[in-house]
Amino acid sequence: MLKEKKSFEHRRAFLRGAAQVVLAAPFASAGPDALAETEHKTGNRRQTKLNDVPKSRIQLNVRDYGAAGDAKTKDTLALQMTIERCSVLGGGEVIVPAGDYLTGALALRSNVLLRLEDGATLNGSPEMADYPVAQVRWEGRWIKGYSAMIYANDAENIGIVGPGKIVGSPAVKGRVNRETRMRLPALLEFVNCRNVRVENCYTENFGMWSIHPTYCQDVTFRNVTVRSGADGIDVDSCRNVTIDGCDFDTTDDCISLKSGRGAEGYALLRPTEDVRITNCSFRDKVWACIGIGSETSGGIRNVHVDNCKCLGAGTFAIYIKSRPGRGAFIENIYMNNLEISGAKLGFLRFNILNSGIADEYLVPGDEGIPTIRNFEFRNIKVTDEPVLVDGIAIHPHKPLDGFVLENVTGTCAKGITLANVMNARISNVNVTGFQGPLLSIHNVTGKGLKGAVQIGGPKIPDPIAPPAEPYKLH
Repeated sequence: MLKEKKSFEHRRAFLRGAAQVVLAAPFASAGPDALAETEHKTGNRRQTKLNDVPKSRIQLNVRDYGAAGDAKTKDTLALQMTIERCSVLGGGEVIVPAGDYLTGALALRSNVLLRLEDGATLNGSPEMADYPVAQVRWEGRWIKGYSAMIYANDAENIGIVGPGKIVGSPAVKGRVNRETRMRLPALLEFVNCRNVRVENCYTENFGMWSIHPTYCQDVTFRNVTVRSGADGIDVDSCRNVTIDGCDFDTTDDCISLKSGRGAEGYALLRPTEDVRITNCSFRDKVWACIGIGSETSGGIRNVHVDNCKCLGAGTFAIYIKSRPGRGAFIENIYMNNLEISGAKLGFLRFNILNSGIADEYLVPGDEGIPTIRNFEFRNIKVTDEPVLVDGIAIHPHKPLDGFVLENVTGTCAKGITLANVMNARISNVNVTGFQGPLLSIHNVTGKGLKGAVQIGGPKIPDPIAPPAEPYKLH
């Protein structure tokens, strides 16, 4: 009896300890402010430091749970069961050692870190039956579609770290199934998650967007290699996002910031805000290095881009875009210390008149014209760009309020065109090689406009009439 009691006490102590294990690294990535907020909510007044976060964690190796890693055996069940066991034991690390693991969709759980060791590759299954069907965000609308290769819903304190690889199936072609109109699987997708980090790993996808956080808060991508036949990272209605030290080579936008489309996105009103992009390198074949929009119906604000190299773009290196019918706002966009080369159309474009798909349900009237303000670009070096700034496609009913272009050097074939801008400030633009005027304007006020040539304004689309019945979420 005494022996049984000791055994019971030992087991209870073990389970109590397991339940207290936390995933230290994702908390650390959230920073001391997030930890202090947690302390405040729990009533603990002790000042928290990162070193106070418990370092102990459960480590489970997927090989111990049946994963073969032979590139032939489908390891979905073994990988998922390891994640599930790690979760129910309180959280920790799931270790994926060297090997080639063929897998369908995997769901990350709260407090679980997926660690891909050197030589480990997760390879996506080519069979659509291996990806659950759910509600997914696609071009600003919630639709029926396939879950990503690695996904998480309503989770917190999750992460994926390398140096291993995550590679989608080349058999998954395109973005939408032509017959069913269902969206095809992304590579990584996090929905309504908090404290997410992806670090020091290699990702490769082919037909669909690679990485898609949606409705998330406190997300970090650091030192990630992104190779994609579509978009690289699409930040969709998220808050507090850091993208640092990442290397992009994509077919579509390297980074795209989105927040919903049309009346649905405007009714939900979930902005993308507080985004910091630093120390990244971009190469894009078809669109932009950084695209802001065109799905902007929830609003986009407080975006900081610093110390980045745009080494190739199919259109403009930086492209800020939307259209009437979206509503909401794009504001407080700050970019500093950029090197621009290899963009086929130029450095910077604003198009707030006709970019992207016109939604079935539009926000009518002037309310549907996005409000745009505070776009600032400083310390820009351009090399042989066709155009410096194309800023003419702005609606006169909602001018851009606040545009700064300072300390620009290099070479370009054409200068700056602006229309419908208030409170512009242009200074120290020292570029060579351009033909025609350096600055051409229509309905522009501000400083640094001396010597500008007056031009005609943009063609304005017809007003959007109110619908017969007010839009309702359905």
